[in-house]
Amino acid sequence: MNSPAEIKKIIERLESLPPIPEIAQQILALKISTDEGERSLFDLIKKDPTLMSKIVGLANSPLFATSRKILTLQDAEVLLGSKRVKMIALGFAMMSSISKQSKGLLNLEGLWKHSLLIAFVMDTLAKYMPENRRPQEDEIYLAGLLHDIGFLVLNHIDSRLCDQFCTRLIAQPNRPVEEIEAEMLDLNHCELGAELGRHWGLPESIIAVLRYHHAPNEHSDVTQQPLVTLAYLAAKLLPTFNINESASMNITLEDWAALGIDPLMVDQIKTKIKTHTDTTGEIHT
Repeated sequence: MNSPAEIKKIIERLESLPPIPEIAQQILALKISTDEGERSLFDLIKKDPTLMSKIVGLANSPLFATSRKILTLQDAEVLLGSKRVKMIALGFAMMSSISKQSKGLLNLEGLWKHSLLIAFVMDTLAKYMPENRRPQEDEIYLAGLLHDIGFLVLNHIDSRLCDQFCTRLIAQPNRPVEEIEAEMLDLNHCELGAELGRHWGLPESIIAVLRYHHAPNEHSDVTQQPLVTLAYLAAKLLPTFNINESASMNITLEDWAALGIDPLMVDQIKTKIKTHTDTTGEIHT
């Protein structure tokens, strides 16, 4: 087993990490604003039954409060929108590519559900931002879906160390994950995720979320990175997948002001999010 100090050396070599998956490259290249691009996206998704079931399952989840059963990819696209379908497919393809067949103690399904919820909350928050400061919807969803991918990087590099880490999290559920990471790991999940993002050539805006979603004030130009602040607030508003990722759930007026959100709208925002996320356990993906 690699010691924590050796983890950094492995990351620096980068060849230990898988390349960006081919299907993700193909999805990224699609221009879904065209009919041809949308058809190509559907064709790619249909070739992967697991991916298709994830999208149809999500469309049937309480997050989107549909009154009818969604059975087809086309119906899911009508409900979710083509941009969301593209980003969900992309996020799942990327996360799956770095997931090991031997899952160990890392709760992969819980991680995926948590990531979906973070993406949903980020998107909800963004709709209350001034339009000229609002990130693109596809960026929001991809950032939310990938924000915690660093946990998968740890599991990929050293599954036994990841199991030890998960054991500590389970044994100490009230401790912030950052504290346990600082004691056990040379690089935390934020740093590991950012390294993977660079390895894959992801946009700098997405890499910034992977690296700073727990510590936005450490980013040198966070005012130009509303995605980072969106992810930070979303994590404060949601419980995580069976671990306490945030040392404090208090949200200040400054936090809301950083996104240009009117504090008078906060109660409405929280109610809207709570209505959709109280049924987290019912999300079938």
